[in-house]
Amino acid sequence: MTIDFEAEGLLEGLEGDGRGARLELLERPPSTASRNTLREVAEIAGVGIKLLQRATAALGIPLPDPDDRSQTEADLEEARRIKAYRDAGLPEEGIVQVARTIGMGTARIAGANRELIVRTLMQPGDTERDLALRFAAAAEYMLPVFEPTLAYAFRAHMLEQIRRDVIGAADLASGEISGTAEVAVCFADLVGFTKLGEEVATEELGLIAGRLDELATSVAEPPVRLVKLIGDAAMLVSADAGAMVEAALLMVEAADGEGEDFPRLRAGVAHGSALVRTGDYYGRPVNLASRLTAIAKPGSVLLDSAAREAAGESFEYSFAGERRLKGFDARTKLYRARRSSGGH
Repeated sequence: MTIDFEAEGLLEGLEGDGRGARLELLERPPSTASRNTLREVAEIAGVGIKLLQRATAALGIPLPDPDDRSQTEADLEEARRIKAYRDAGLPEEGIVQVARTIGMGTARIAGANRELIVRTLMQPGDTERDLALRFAAAAEYMLPVFEPTLAYAFRAHMLEQIRRDVIGAADLASGEISGTAEVAVCFADLVGFTKLGEEVATEELGLIAGRLDELATSVAEPPVRLVKLIGDAAMLVSADAGAMVEAALLMVEAADGEGEDFPRLRAGVAHGSALVRTGDYYGRPVNLASRLTAIAKPGSVLLDSAAREAAGESFEYSFAGERRLKGFDARTKLYRARRSSGGH
């Protein structure tokens, strides 16, 4: 079938070399790899098409029409992995939930790699054809190099979490895991980040958010773990409250060291029993830490009384009053943590 690219509006506004480069890209022959429909992939893999569709959507991958011949060998292999999960006894809802977590994480990883490639490979005077061919070559080289890194990181994190988890004998006997853990939870956010977005270029805002990522990652050394980044905020957890307060102070100090053009950081730390699901944490200490962060002063680390007690005497504390926080019935006693006079 011949496509009229002009009639489809794909050449609109282009002239000369730019038009020629776009046309050359559009006329490149499609991949000759064998293609199956989604129905055929589900049948070959032996997995229900509904589960396959749900898991694919959860990964953030656009869903094709079930009868379009758009599925590659890689899609078939993923369907076989989903079948293996079901054969291992994993529940459908759990598979979809994990797929959603993987999708969010890998989308962020892909975005970071794309940004790096764009900055590295783009040259003045490039046409679409030049960029497309150069990016394709970079992807062809990088994918086999980078994919083992993902597997390595996953294995390392999984082993670390297994070492960290303590499963009670009663839980083992019943085959159930309670899914709760006593942890210190910390949120740290950039003060005035939303307003800053109205004043600076998008690229500069992205650099600031990227620097927050670097600051959070730099302090996330065991037993402290970076759970996620949410726009202008980072969430960290630790079974060691003292280590969590130390990490929060380090982040605040590092942000202050960035200079006047960088927003100040504030952090809230709460301690208690949290529900753990697919690598994320839920419950009272999570909600409380978020509320504490919202009311903390720029450049400070605010704790609830449980976090202060669990963190011990390695820090100096000042009473910051009592507040009735949204979502909590009782008033919460607040404390600001600082380094002790003998600290570094």
